[in-house]
Amino acid sequence: MQNSQILSHVITDPNAIENQSLQIIHAKISGKYSGQRENLDIIKRVIHATADFDFLENLSFTENVIFNTREILRAGKNHAIVTDTEMLKSGINKSIAQKFGIEIYCDSSSPEIKLEAQERKITRAIVNIEHAAEKFPNAIYAIGNAPTALIRLCELVQEKAANPALIIGVPVGFVNVIEAKNFLETLANIPKIISRGNKGGSTVACAIVNAILYGL
Repeated sequence: MQNSQILSHVITDPNAIENQSLQIIHAKISGKYSGQRENLDIIKRVIHATADFDFLENLSFTENVIFNTREILRAGKNHAIVTDTEMLKSGINKSIAQKFGIEIYCDSSSPEIKLEAQERKITRAIVNIEHAAEKFPNAIYAIGNAPTALIRLCELVQEKAANPALIIGVPVGFVNVIEAKNFLETLANIPKIISRGNKGGSTVACAIVNAILYGL
């Protein structure tokens, strides 16, 4: 069968593909989640982005975190979303962010941060988070790739150098990942979303951020 013939038998409209995907996800998880409804909207988007139904169980939310974060963004009280990687930054919905005056910040690829990281023998992600905390201490922080960035952010919270409106702590991997997430769990009075275990990633963090923005 030629490619044109194959395409004639499949869904090609992007909105229809997304809607059908979400319907399939909804059908598979219906009745299996007992948390807040706003959380389920986020979980569906993460599963849609990853095709991994484990996130129904391993995403952890503090009470009313989605509702409160959206209220903060609608009120214009937060003007930045800080990411640990340029890849995550590039995936966030720019049109919605601009509509609400939200800056999306990551400077990890700048020559200055690269040089500082080399001189201090630490990851660029750590330096990026330190610089971000100086500029945007109350921002939403989304960490999907670099557990060292999450650990440093938690330290900055303890040092009262940062007071994030939300921390999305979903780094992926095997080194420093569990430790970083456990550290985040210990921070009282910080709204947070965490992927327990080794799973996570920039795709997951991006899906969470965009799901929050879609609900504005």
